[in-house]
Amino acid sequence: MSLEMKVPAVGESITEVTIGQWFKKDGDQVAMDEVICELESDKATFELTAESAGTLRIKAQEGDTLEIGAVICVIEEGAGAGTTAPVAEKKESSAASGGGKTGEIKEMIVPTVGESITEVTLASWLKADGDYVELDEIIAEVDSDKATFELPAEASGILRHVAQEGDTLEIGGLICKIEVVEGGAPTSAHASSEPASSAAAAPSGSETYATGHASPAASKIIAEKGLNPADIQGTGKDGRITKEDALSAQPKPQVAPQAAAKPAPSKAEEAAPAPKVFGSRESRREKMTSLRRTVSRRLVSVKNETAMLTTFNEVNMAPIMELRKKFKDQFKEKHGVNLGFMSFFTKAVCVALQEWPAVNAMIDGNEIVYNDFCDISIAVSAPKGLVVPVIRNAETMSFEQIEKEVVRLATKARDNKLSIEEMTGGTFTITNGGIFGSMMSTPIINAPQSAILGMHNIVERPVAENGQVVIRPMMYLALSYDHRIIDGRESVSFLVRVKQLLEDPTRLLFGV
Repeated sequence: MSLEMKVPAVGESITEVTIGQWFKKDGDQVAMDEVICELESDKATFELTAESAGTLRIKAQEGDTLEIGAVICVIEEGAGAGTTAPVAEKKESSAASGGGKTGEIKEMIVPTVGESITEVTLASWLKADGDYVELDEIIAEVDSDKATFELPAEASGILRHVAQEGDTLEIGGLICKIEVVEGGAPTSAHASSEPASSAAAAPSGSETYATGHASPAASKIIAEKGLNPADIQGTGKDGRITKEDALSAQPKPQVAPQAAAKPAPSKAEEAAPAPKVFGSRESRREKMTSLRRTVSRRLVSVKNETAMLTTFNEVNMAPIMELRKKFKDQFKEKHGVNLGFMSFFTKAVCVALQEWPAVNAMIDGNEIVYNDFCDISIAVSAPKGLVVPVIRNAETMSFEQIEKEVVRLATKARDNKLSIEEMTGGTFTITNGGIFGSMMSTPIINAPQSAILGMHNIVERPVAENGQVVIRPMMYLALSYDHRIIDGRESVSFLVRVKQLLEDPTRLLFGV
């Protein structure tokens, strides 16, 4: 008896798919639910599993494009004892080890990760399809427009991927399934019957179908860069090529053949146009991340919905630099953290915010919300984009506490480990473009806040002091503010107060 396997419906508006890769050969024995090939649509990549056990007869080849419902292969059921032995071994092994499939399928959906977040992007699978996972084991990472989250397994069993890396899913969308297994991890005999390492695959410890195979996101980058997947060393599970592998891969330089071995050019080659000698004109497209889309949307919204204005001033940084030079070694020895500029600016801003509360306020409908506390947002350039973690109640913190909190939040930001709670709220923002060499800028307000302070690079410039021209390390400060709530007098006075505190930092110690 033969079973025809047809191209399944894989999503709305998708009318055809392309066979990306066969994992089994024509005539191979396949087990029920074993992954036999990979299908690619214009939106995602899908794995096709055998609908019965038997002998595989391939009807379509790699690269063929088939319509939904077209026959892709035939399975001759009961055509060989080769499929029954592994299944029997699996059952015996499961019984011997006290573990086996219960028949229960646990469907895992995208959890609610925060208010106003309606969708997430599957960043990476940390466990491969077919792997055994334990309850609460981290199996994937998902990106929202605010942070990266780890997804723990909701049961112990065999993992079956439903969504692929790079897919965007709505909250509540199906992300994977787990075939529940009781009695702990399956034995090697049990594992040998799984799709990722079937009885027909290589022995345990050698290459699997995932070896050298690119994830959907990586495949797109490889195609855009014109690379050969065979030249890329995969660092993912079982040697799978990840998105990071594709991004870091470089095309192999072409080696010029030896003059002696070069054949004589044909007439057609002689008539061909000369090769281009100028620089490359290649281009590539990349889908915007959820974080980048949200940042773009919010920045445009702020520009359109606020009466944003920027005022400038300059600060002589010599007093702070002299103070740091004098005490930085003792400070680090006692507190275990460097004495940086950020603690001085944070303390100065907190003093000025309490003196000019409108700068620390925000508009909510037809009301103005004034805050008696200072939650200072610190802009950090993370690998996936700009994030703004918050230092809570900064007005009550010491220099040591501020520096430690800055280091902690910046480290978590660069590791993509910030939580939603650590990035929500905030009453005022500080951003430091000076670390990248910026001399002057007009930072955009971090809504719904009403103001943001921009720091810039420190440059030695000639300035006039007491009728004399002297060289001083100077920094430009920029305060962007919402003119709907903050008047010019308040904005300028706020910035002048910050300048005064920074140029005489002993005022911060005595609160004057």
